[in-house]
Amino acid sequence: MGFRGRDVISILDFTREDLEELFGLADYFLSNKRSYKLLEDYVVALAFFEPSTRTRLSFETAAKLLGAKVIGFTSEEGTSLAKGETFADTIRMLDGYADLIVVRHKNEGAALYAAEIAEHPVINAGDGKQHHPTQAMLDLFTIWKLFNRVDGLVYAVVGDLRYGRAASSFIYGLTLFEPEKVYLVSPPLLRARPEVVRVLEEKGVKYEEKRSVEEVISEIDVMYVTRVQKERFPDPLEYERVKGSYRITLKLLEKAKDHMKILHPLPRVDEIDPEVDSTRHAAYFTQARFGVPVRMALLSLIVGVKP
Repeated sequence: MGFRGRDVISILDFTREDLEELFGLADYFLSNKRSYKLLEDYVVALAFFEPSTRTRLSFETAAKLLGAKVIGFTSEEGTSLAKGETFADTIRMLDGYADLIVVRHKNEGAALYAAEIAEHPVINAGDGKQHHPTQAMLDLFTIWKLFNRVDGLVYAVVGDLRYGRAASSFIYGLTLFEPEKVYLVSPPLLRARPEVVRVLEEKGVKYEEKRSVEEVISEIDVMYVTRVQKERFPDPLEYERVKGSYRITLKLLEKAKDHMKILHPLPRVDEIDPEVDSTRHAAYFTQARFGVPVRMALLSLIVGVKP
């Protein structure tokens, strides 16, 4: 059904063909770095009920480079939410001011609820531990750029697969392609949730759960590393048991393929040694930069205008 006028709630709402269209336009914006007037008659609202750096700033940059006006907030403080206004009323208010709403929230289902309320399109910029579709889009675009394909590669998704919405969305996104194999590497407490594993099985993606990166490092083409999501743990003691479970070091990378690339949605804590940043394997800062052209492409396609 394409992108025009659509809500963006889950990466699974889209097809491979949709993503390939998105990648093509994102590649155009990446190669033609300039300001546009494609959205000069549009207002984009950034409703960030939860902290964010890369997602918020890349959406704001993308919207402004397309010529849109940007309104919004970065926390509940300083808004009428602090006075007791409901989430629903806030979304209705933004819907009256803007042509498109980008929502980030700590609760699962918040973006879907916003989409049910709003008349204008809603983009999920991350809700709880459930979905982060635009992060998955830029992750897959990064791989597409680095390898000229997403198919036929061996992946390892490492770290917090239980609470990490970026990891879950990335795994969902891989099921739209044909990976050779996906390793799910985590401590038992942070294993991928049943609904995520179920999608892998339903799509026929070959996967295997592991506890050690060392077991798979020599096989993989892409390592997707995530931090342990401290803020999502219901029990602080549970977090203390698993923090620091993995650390990607130069010694570990001695066993990796020369072309193996490391992705990370960021921010990182201590799961990747800073010494890794200068190696040929590190691709996470390139990945972060790609957030702007990918989100430019997404905004353009939803509005229905192209350069």
